[in-house]
Amino acid sequence: MSDDARRPAEHASACCAPGGSGASPAPDAPAAVARPRSTRGQVLLPGGRFAMGDAFGEGYASDGETPVHEVRLEPFWMDATAVTNASFAAFVKDSGHVTDAEELGVSAVFHLAFRGERSDVLQEVAEAPWWWAVRGASWRHPGGPATSIQDRQNHPVVHVTWRDAAAYAAWAGKRLPTEAEWEHAARGGLEGRRFAWGDELTPRGRWQCNIWQGDFPRSNTEEDGHLTTAPVKTYRPNGHGLWQMAGNVWEWCADWFDPGYYATSPVDDPRGPDTGTARVMRGGSYLCHHSYCHRYRVAARSSNTPDSASGNTGFRCANDA
Repeated sequence: MSDDARRPAEHASACCAPGGSGASPAPDAPAAVARPRSTRGQVLLPGGRFAMGDAFGEGYASDGETPVHEVRLEPFWMDATAVTNASFAAFVKDSGHVTDAEELGVSAVFHLAFRGERSDVLQEVAEAPWWWAVRGASWRHPGGPATSIQDRQNHPVVHVTWRDAAAYAAWAGKRLPTEAEWEHAARGGLEGRRFAWGDELTPRGRWQCNIWQGDFPRSNTEEDGHLTTAPVKTYRPNGHGLWQMAGNVWEWCADWFDPGYYATSPVDDPRGPDTGTARVMRGGSYLCHHSYCHRYRVAARSSNTPDSASGNTGFRCANDA
């Protein structure tokens, strides 16, 4: 990889998770019938005021992490963990939901995670060749046709689009969190800090999240113990009792994405623009690395089209209090 490619880039989103094909077979709405409200597996978070955005000047201009602005939220509920393969399997069994990746028959797999016949690799993603479009990759087969979730029941579900996530949330009696709720929850009561646990990435030399170590994208030393996803209760929870609000998998939020939204965002319970072409993603993933995508910071934002699915994108749910 060139020196230019190693520097944080304004167009790093494709490095995080490639965009969808634009040929998705389903409308932009949940397919599952909504169930009665449920707070199972959720933590009640206090409302209040917090300063939202990047106070360190470390974000990408195209992501729109500034200006830092005051936000006031009412109390709300948030899943303690990302939705697991086991939970998503229960949803699929009960509802008959077929994910967008399964409908299309293809999804994006990180090249070192691929297992299968080379003929299953349809193409490399042009702007990020470490992403392969793999026939048969889906939430059931996260690394390609030769993999399964049999030994990953407590790992976060991946290869889910925003619509898949919204459908699950409706079925579970929940909803996707707003971006403001997500950041408030991720901060865990720590004001103005860089990460969900403080300002140091590895306090006392210990990894606090599942991100990339080594030479991206060729060699992961796995100092944190993981090449791809980790179980959802790995590391320690933050001050609100929420697990892995940084790294592991990107998490879909309810909001449409607009890099200029912070300049006009309302103070009370902001919910993003009324329309858009991409949805907000938060938290970073196991592929994040300071050399090109340091979006595991608590203020970091990214986005992708609602029809996008990849091996490092999942979600967690929220609820009104």
